[in-house]
Amino acid sequence: KWRETRGLGDRRRQRHRRSRCGSAGGGWLDGGGFGASQGRARYGRGQDRNKRRQSRSDPLDVSIAADVNKVAEEILKRHGRIDLLVNSAGVNVPKRSWADMELEGWDKLVDINLNGVLYCMRAVLPAMRKQKDGCIINVASWAGRHVSKMPGPAYTTTKHAVLALTHSFNMDECVNGLRACCLSPGEVATPILKQRPVVPSEEEQARMLQSEDLGRTIAFVASMPPRVCMNEILISPTWNRGFIQTPHSRD
Repeated sequence: KWRETRGLGDRRRQRHRRSRCGSAGGGWLDGGGFGASQGRARYGRGQDRNKRRQSRSDPLDVSIAADVNKVAEEILKRHGRIDLLVNSAGVNVPKRSWADMELEGWDKLVDINLNGVLYCMRAVLPAMRKQKDGCIINVASWAGRHVSKMPGPAYTTTKHAVLALTHSFNMDECVNGLRACCLSPGEVATPILKQRPVVPSEEEQARMLQSEDLGRTIAFVASMPPRVCMNEILISPTWNRGFIQTPHSRD
């Protein structure tokens, strides 16, 4: 599938294939367009309308700070700037209640869902400060605003932390022309649902937010002028199972 987005740097309209990579990553913009991935990082550079459009993908584990810094340095070496960072990495584990939670699972979620976000933000911060311009979009979760049993303590904790991290960034970096948005979606029909103790049916998933819905939202935030800071967006399916409270929505 393809989606059309607007790049922050020169407003040229670009089209990018959604990445279907591994388990940890984010999205980068380095001058033209951007690609947001579920998993490893994807970044793209737009070219002239009349020239061939290109993108480049590098494998990246966001839980390793050195790897994150290396990719950021390579982008700067190639293109001289970083305009947009989309932190879309997120995982959960089947054993997620206080009754069966394992420390290994807790550490995994903290490493990817929280530390990975921080590592990516720190990696792009020097370049964005130098530019006096830059936008960061941190994809958190409905669980970062509303506490419930289903996501589990580790996931809920890390997503609340991402929300706080985003607001803290805006408090400090607004004077440098930088802005961050915490995007907190409700249920989205992505492969992460397979990690639930009870996987929602196809019918239930069809009523959830879809990947393209989040892609359009990210593109909207990224296309806003530098004077605008979208501090936070809370988005959910119209058929919100958390409100309806069917037996399946509590699983």
